[in-house]
Amino acid sequence: MNSSSQTFYRLPEYLYTSQQVRAGEQEAAEHLQLAMYTLMERAGQAVFDLLVERYPDARSILICCGRGNNGGDGYIVGGLAIKAGFQVLLWQIGETSSLSGDAKRAMEAFVAAGGEIHAPCNEIPESVDVIIDGLLGTGITGEVRPFYAHLIDRINQACCPILSIDTPSGLDTDTGALLGHTVKADATISFIGLKRGLVTGKARAYTGVLCFAGLGVEHVFDDLITSNVALSQLTWLEQLIPRKRDAHKGSHGRALVVGSGSGMSGACYLASAAALRAGAGLVAVQCHEDSAMAIRSLLPEAMVSSHNSLSLQSRLDWCSGVALGMGLGRDKWGGKVYEQVVNTVSKKELPCVLDADALYWLSKEYYPLNTLNCIITPHPGEAAMLLSCSVAEIEQDRFEAIRKLQARYGGIVVLKGAGTLIDNGKDTVVCHAGNPGMATGGTGDLLAGTILALLIGGHSAFHSAVLGTLIHSLAADQEALRNGETGMLASDILLGIRQFSNNHLFNSESK
Repeated sequence: MNSSSQTFYRLPEYLYTSQQVRAGEQEAAEHLQLAMYTLMERAGQAVFDLLVERYPDARSILICCGRGNNGGDGYIVGGLAIKAGFQVLLWQIGETSSLSGDAKRAMEAFVAAGGEIHAPCNEIPESVDVIIDGLLGTGITGEVRPFYAHLIDRINQACCPILSIDTPSGLDTDTGALLGHTVKADATISFIGLKRGLVTGKARAYTGVLCFAGLGVEHVFDDLITSNVALSQLTWLEQLIPRKRDAHKGSHGRALVVGSGSGMSGACYLASAAALRAGAGLVAVQCHEDSAMAIRSLLPEAMVSSHNSLSLQSRLDWCSGVALGMGLGRDKWGGKVYEQVVNTVSKKELPCVLDADALYWLSKEYYPLNTLNCIITPHPGEAAMLLSCSVAEIEQDRFEAIRKLQARYGGIVVLKGAGTLIDNGKDTVVCHAGNPGMATGGTGDLLAGTILALLIGGHSAFHSAVLGTLIHSLAADQEALRNGETGMLASDILLGIRQFSNNHLFNSESK
């Protein structure tokens, strides 16, 4: 691999907007006295290195170039591929006379290496082994124009892998939204600073394997450009508080799980089991009388009581923190329970996690919470309910949505979904882990319980939300790796929650 390339697959910690990267790469190049064309050459080299690494048997490639610098990167790839003996077909969108600056220089170098430039055809030749997508970069605004849209559709219909340069064409790298028509890549390589829109929302289905190459300037770039958006890292598990040798069950907090209306016993069971697996010393459950027996039989380690106002108040006075809402219900019983819990939480400033039906009652402005010790965990549908908008609006810009949620409700917000976001009003974290197998009933209950265990175990509210989400997602990824995504049950993830709460897998990988 060329020395200017960086390790692929391991992604950097900080995330940036496209404008930050454009400004920062210019500053970094000037600081290091590098020509921008040198960075283009390094980007092209990194793409070619990734092509060879991921598709070692490929000998025929199609490179689709637009008018901007992404197209210039494509021309560099083409020249390197010709020298390496590849059969190269290059399609240029628009006239080559429209190219300027470094992109024009790259085009001329490609021609000098023996390359030929063609206009796009109606059909992609069956002999093509890999398509290189260099059509549209990070500067696109608005919907993809019809001609590009038509070509993107043809690329997506091809029966060969697609490698996108910097971003899949048609993806908004600031939000992760699709701009009408978007290339569905098998792999994407981002440069210098990782764009935040590549790691959340719809982008998760379109980037494929996400790779990164710093092009030898990433350290200077990070020093020059600051970001308050981070991508979670496996090494963050080192922040977990280890157990002292003289610990006893009272050393790790008293968790109270409240919910499970009639017929919803599984919700509090899963939240309570997750809290125990994540390290809570003691767990008590307050639930509807119809759900109590089922939870007792499933989890004898928890102290389960049927709800009445006196027993609930006694447990609220006893606990170190509470998770409310899992299976609570939206009926009169659920409303009364919600009212009593949040009244006490507000008065005592008790750490709490609000999930599921508690968010329904919160959206009705029944005792809204603004304490910093409160964590809310909406999925996109619940977020839309809390902000009185549509799910589509939430997913169009998840970063904007979570900031609005935090501004309105305070505390810590965990916006679940592909690339879960965590926000405290100042900083945002995107969880790098997680998979579609988690899209099943009960996984959100596990998350609430996991976060609660950390919240009462000595971590701050923000760290509890971040590390709890990370543990939960890594556990699901481990289960998917072992048994596949389809058919994953929430209860299948419990063992992984225990393992990652002990940092076992990280320690074994680091040896």
